[in-house]
Amino acid sequence: MDQALAGWLFVGMTFMLMLGFPVAFTLLGTSLVFGVIGFGWDFFNLMPLRVWGVMSNFTYTAVPLFIFMGMAMERSGIATKLIESMGTMLGRVRGGMAISVVLVGALLGASTGIVGATVVTMGLLALPTMMRCGYKNTLSTGVIAASGTLGQIIPPSIILILLGDIIGVPVGDLFIGALVPGFMLVLFYIIYIMIYSKVWPENVPAVTCAPKCKPGDPGYDACALDPDMPSMRDLMAAFLPPLFLILAVLGTIFAGIASPTEAAGVGAFGALILSYVNGKFSWQMLKEVMESTMRLTSMIFIILVGATAFGLVFRGLGGDHLVREFVQTLPFGKWGVLAIVMFLIFLMGFFLDFIEITFIQIPVLAPIMIESGFDPTWLALIFALNLQTSFLTPPFGFSLFYLKGVCPPQVSTLDIYKGIIPFVLIQLLVLGICAAFPDLLLWLPQMAAAR
Repeated sequence: MDQALAGWLFVGMTFMLMLGFPVAFTLLGTSLVFGVIGFGWDFFNLMPLRVWGVMSNFTYTAVPLFIFMGMAMERSGIATKLIESMGTMLGRVRGGMAISVVLVGALLGASTGIVGATVVTMGLLALPTMMRCGYKNTLSTGVIAASGTLGQIIPPSIILILLGDIIGVPVGDLFIGALVPGFMLVLFYIIYIMIYSKVWPENVPAVTCAPKCKPGDPGYDACALDPDMPSMRDLMAAFLPPLFLILAVLGTIFAGIASPTEAAGVGAFGALILSYVNGKFSWQMLKEVMESTMRLTSMIFIILVGATAFGLVFRGLGGDHLVREFVQTLPFGKWGVLAIVMFLIFLMGFFLDFIEITFIQIPVLAPIMIESGFDPTWLALIFALNLQTSFLTPPFGFSLFYLKGVCPPQVSTLDIYKGIIPFVLIQLLVLGICAAFPDLLLWLPQMAAAR
């Protein structure tokens, strides 16, 4: 009877989500109803203790701090300098502007980790220039959307923090291990752009000059072009600030000086210093950063509370045993089961946000996979790689929404959808390689542990 209730709980939650109800309140509402049915009114004695245990988790303190760091970096003007310098330096190579977007996305991902901020910034600054220079819309939008999601696998990453706590592995190990797939994605994106440039050179012309003015300036459409390369001083001014922040955050973690939560505090403070040095700091800017951080953090944590209630009821009713029995009856072996689980998570990414998948499905599926003999660190990393695709897969990929919101009118939604297809395939290719060769993800954490 209890397991039947667990099944109906999952069906009811899915039905409410499909009707468009908010995720957090759907999780809480269905959990409260089925919790009372399954446990009686004593359920309300259990629920506050479980929620308090989650909210007092020290690891989760890193989430608002990393969000604050990302928001402050977005308003510091550093991203603008990076895009302008990289575009001018590499634009003379065929496909160079697209390659510069990938490299800037990787740097911003390692220094901010906020997908929305990265995609919007590059969409506003790089996309109009690429369009004016003759780049095909599908390639331009695809490379911007994909590069903006690199911050979800390149540390510091909020996904890795959440997965580390849920699966029970050190976040520092995940940060170290994620460097390899992160750089693999960057390399594969660049290789794809270079091949594309050879096959369709007319779609990615070399740019002999960079715009003197920026999008939004008067007369931008007829703006004069500056043939001069950026000076070494300009390049240093663009590259050193994000590198300083990356070293301050990841360097302290990898050196064992600070935990990820402590390093997040260092990063938040460092982002404020950089905004002050760049002349962008003001009390109004600080207020806006704090408000944005509070809104995004509140959204994540209210979903976390709802997912905690759902997990309490689902497991209390024996739902995890129901899923385990179903998985164990599958005649495919542990690798076949892993392939099915990965495929299901990939499909869920078309309709659910990564936070919802992380808090709802991963706590049920991860213990089953670990019992089958998979390494928890490796499992968390391939889950993170899979969840990254949810930002790009229509109809609910967040990167697509962010980019569409800042695109010029002549860029259609279909252009964006077509543009992301090669990059989603590249992400799946990297996921397959990392699944086939687990040591790719584990050698760095093992080396760090042995040091």
